[in-house]
Amino acid sequence: MPPSDRSASPRPTSTDNSGLFQHLLPAFERATGIRVHVIAVGTGAALEIGARGDADVVLVHARVAEDAFVAAGHGVDRRDVMYNDLVFVGPRADPAGVRGLRDAGEALRRIAASQSRFVSRGDDSGTHKAELALWMATGTDPRRAAGAWYLETGAGMSGALNTASGKDAYALTDRATWLQFRNRGTLETLVEGDPRLFNPYGVILVNPARHPHVKHAEGIAFMDWLGSREGQAMIKGFKIEGRTVFFPGADPARRPGS
Repeated sequence: MPPSDRSASPRPTSTDNSGLFQHLLPAFERATGIRVHVIAVGTGAALEIGARGDADVVLVHARVAEDAFVAAGHGVDRRDVMYNDLVFVGPRADPAGVRGLRDAGEALRRIAASQSRFVSRGDDSGTHKAELALWMATGTDPRRAAGAWYLETGAGMSGALNTASGKDAYALTDRATWLQFRNRGTLETLVEGDPRLFNPYGVILVNPARHPHVKHAEGIAFMDWLGSREGQAMIKGFKIEGRTVFFPGADPARRPGS
């Protein structure tokens, strides 16, 4: 296909902040001749864009919302792509005493009990949805403390981390963005390893039956490439400070040629 053919793809800010797609897209474009126009927004906004038919493919990380998007007829052919994990970061002084915990719920309970500052993205992103689900599991609605110790930024991951750094506050972040983030101040990784912090990503074709202008062939080509051996190897090969930060997650049975 000529390079002028484009497929629009909203993606999470985590893949933008980390640099992953700057690593992947040149290889995809060389392989297919298809150029991808990227809209880097949180998962909630990405799904809204897809529901309006203003994109061809969405790449997101909030499985409940993804399944609802498909069930509502907005998207088809959802596929697993990759995964990483979420971590809690916070000030070196650790006023809530969460350092070393592997229980995300216990960490949040201690943060709430001590009324230590916590910065939330507050933007309906995949990370924000995961954060609220973790709070809900503890029986705490932190939004009742909004403006006091619970601070909602309505910003992307880097913006929320900048706020956390400036206020010596706790935050939940994907590991890839955290490793790329430079304005850390006193922030450190304090809580990790809870299975509930597993963070899978899925890719969905916007439903061409509902939106006939969707570039169906180009969208499928992009999804196929992400799940191909080349695409999965490229995902695994992306490193920050020598560390792999996204791990291949495509079903081998769905890979082209398998």
